[in-house]
Parts: sequence; C-alpha cells; structure tokens
Amino acid sequence: MENLLQSIENINGVLNGFIWGPYMLVFFLLVGGMFTIRTGFFQITQFKSWIEVTFLNVFKDRKVLKTDDKHSISQFQSLCTALAATIGTGNIAGVATAIAMGGPGAVFWMWLSAFLGMMTNYAENTLGIKYRYRNEKGDWIGGAMIYIERGLHCRWLAVIFSVFCFLASFGIGNMTQANSIASGLKDSFGVPAWATAVVIMIFVALVIVGGIKRIASVTEKMVPFMAMFYILGGIIVIICNAGKVPEAFRLIFTEAFNFRAAGGGALGYGIATAMKRGISRGVFSNEAGLGSSVMVHSASDVEEPVIQGMWGVFEVFADTIVVCTITCLTILTSGVYDMDTYLAAIAAGGENAVVSGTSLTASAFATVIPQGDKFVALAIMMFAFSTLLGWSYYGERAVEYLFGIKGILPYKVIFVAMIFLGCTGSLTLVWDIADTLNGFMAVPNLIAVTFLSGEVVQMTKVYLEKKGQSV
Repeated sequence: MENLLQSIENINGVLNGFIWGPYMLVFFLLVGGMFTIRTGFFQITQFKSWIEVTFLNVFKDRKVLKTDDKHSISQFQSLCTALAATIGTGNIAGVATAIAMGGPGAVFWMWLSAFLGMMTNYAENTLGIKYRYRNEKGDWIGGAMIYIERGLHCRWLAVIFSVFCFLASFGIGNMTQANSIASGLKDSFGVPAWATAVVIMIFVALVIVGGIKRIASVTEKMVPFMAMFYILGGIIVIICNAGKVPEAFRLIFTEAFNFRAAGGGALGYGIATAMKRGISRGVFSNEAGLGSSVMVHSASDVEEPVIQGMWGVFEVFADTIVVCTITCLTILTSGVYDMDTYLAAIAAGGENAVVSGTSLTASAFATVIPQGDKFVALAIMMFAFSTLLGWSYYGERAVEYLFGIKGILPYKVIFVAMIFLGCTGSLTLVWDIADTLNGFMAVPNLIAVTFLSGEVVQMTKVYLEKKGQSV
C-alpha cells in the first residue's frame, strides 16, 4: 500500500510540476495579455464602465440584486456565488505561503496575474452567456464545457474539462475546504473534527438540495458579510502599522525584480521564485483561466454577454486586488515576517522549515487584534464553507454534462458524504492531487478561449460601438 501511495505521489508530483510550472504559468499570462491588448486594455480604459455596471449598480438598480425569472439568478447573486467559490483559504494561507516561499516580490507577480486574469475571466463569461442554453427544466446551462462543444465544436475536449471539474469538486472544492474548517476549529476552539463534520454536512445538504437558487440566496448574504469581516480586520491592522506601509510597497516592487540569492547562495532565490509563487497563488486564488466561475455566471438573468463579462472583471478585482492585498499588507506591516530570516530558514531546511501560511497570517492579525488566531480561524471557516457551496454547483454542472440530470442527486449525496472524510482524515496527498486537478481544468479552457478570442473581441467591439466608443 505504501508503494502504491508513493507511486501516486510521484506521478502527481510530475503532473503538478507541469501544470503549475513555468510554461503553464506563462500560458496563463499570455492568454490574459492577449485579451488585454486586443480589447484595448479594457480593464483600464473601461474602468469607469465596469465599476458602474457592477459594484455601483448594486446600490442603484434593483434588477441587479433580484430577478423575477424563477430559472435564473440575479447578476449580484452570480457574483456572490462565484466569489463564494474563489474567496477561500487561498486568500489567507495561500497568499501568506507565497510571501514566505517567494518573498515580498511574489505579491507584485500576483497582482500582475490578477490584472491580466481580469480579461481572461471577462472572456470566459462573455462566451458563457453567448453559448448557454436552457435544459429540460428551464434552467440556464453554461460553462467552459458548453462553449468548448458549441463554439469550438470539440466535444471530447469538453468531456475532458468536465471530468477534471468533477474530480476537482471533491478535492479542492470539498475535502480540503472541510479539512481547513475542522483543523481551524479544533486548534483554536477545541471542537472535535467529527462534530464539525456533522454540522457542516447538515448545513451544506440543506443548502445544495435547493439547487442554484438556494445556493445563490445564501451566498448573496454570506459573501458580503464574510468579506467585510476579514477586510475590516485587516484594515485595522494596517492602520495601526500605517507607518510601515510605504516600506511594504518598496519591498514588493524591489524584490519582484531581485536576482540575488539567499542563504549565502545556498538557495537560488530571486525573480524566478517570486514569479512562480506569485503567479501560481494569484491564479489559485481567483481561478481566472480555470473556467470554473463561468458556470455560475451563465445562470445569471443578464442578456448582454459583455455585461456579465464585466462582472467577471470585478470578481477577479475583488478577490485578488482587494482581499489578497489586505492579507499581504497585514503580514508585511505587522512585523511578523522577516525576509532574511525566512530565506535563511528555507536555505537551511527546505520548505518544511517555514511556518504555515495560516499561522503567519494569524500571527499578523494577533499583533493588533486580541486572539488573532481565532479571528483567522473564523475567517477561514466562513471562506471555506462558502467555497464548499460554490464548488458543489460547479461539480453539479459537470455531472449533468457527463451523465445528464439523473446524475445530479447521487452526486449531491456523495459530495455531502465526502465532507466527513475531509474533516476527519489526513489530507496531505489529497491537497496535492486536488491542486493538480484544479490546474488541469485550465488546459482545455485556455485552448478554447484562445481559439474563440475573435468572438470575444467582436462582442466587445459591438457593445462599445453601441455606447459610442471603440476598442
């Protein structure tokens, strides 16, 4: 059995090294860069437009918040459900790990991946709306597998994407999130893992049994609250250390292009390490390019594809530029992170010598907020629970594509059951495999959006011409 596990671990290591390696990370950036250039730097030139259509419209237009279509969800609900899946442990532990292992410069590359990823997510959502259709129950069905089949006319590639999504929903979307909740509650509050498992299973089952309408109803209330809870906590820490903010930004920009080695040359640290850690954590956090969130955006009641594309731009902006940056500045201004000490520890003992990302973030909050570990544990609990809800829908869409509507109920039962294993088991290998499966969703999706890029550019051009503008 040990030999089998070791073989699986070795194979996964090779696959993970490819999917999160330099070539794929460059592919992520190139696709986002292509859409950025071909749309005339839409995320900058149309900043006022997409902020007004998304965030500001939440306070102006009731139709953005609610929909009368019983088979659709509102634009705001689609955003909240997408953010429910993306705002997770990666925003807390993942960002901290990127800084610990890649230095402050990793933050710059995380920002760059998000800046370009805004347009990748934009492209996914415009294509999602264009090619979606209603199933036999009248619900909107869309996603990467739909535009791969209907736009690219390549069903076998759509099947591959759906299989990866189906498997990833049990890993990165279920067991690993449940394990994060159980570990946090046990370490901070002494709650037994089995008790956490039972409670989570009950609440998740009650929500997902009601389908996307109930999931969206919960996430539209939960996501704004949990995001503000965490953001306000981070802002308090940053304000209390306001004098160190300029130095934090100086480190981010200077270390992003630093070629020096650390630990007396024992570790080749510099721009390559910062790029790898920052870009991979950015993609892992906002999932731009994976083709995941487009499944829920396609359930929106919106009619204009470009408008839903703008919600995709805002999604990446909120997840990475806002929430992840709060984590970064909290760590870099609090004094808990010393760059030379961390780099020397890595050089001396490898990655295992570095404190976990969750512990580093908790220590940063604890410098200002009493019992910061409990604050972070509660934030992770909310983030991870919302991720469970969001990814249950992604898995459901993949299952329906592969097996039809008849496969949805068995999937939901298995999804809930897997939560118990996630809470009570040791998931080191599961984390690694989940990370690999999550990344492999990007391959068929990025191929599709690249070949369909002309359609995205044309839809953008037509929309802007209606507004009296041009690409």
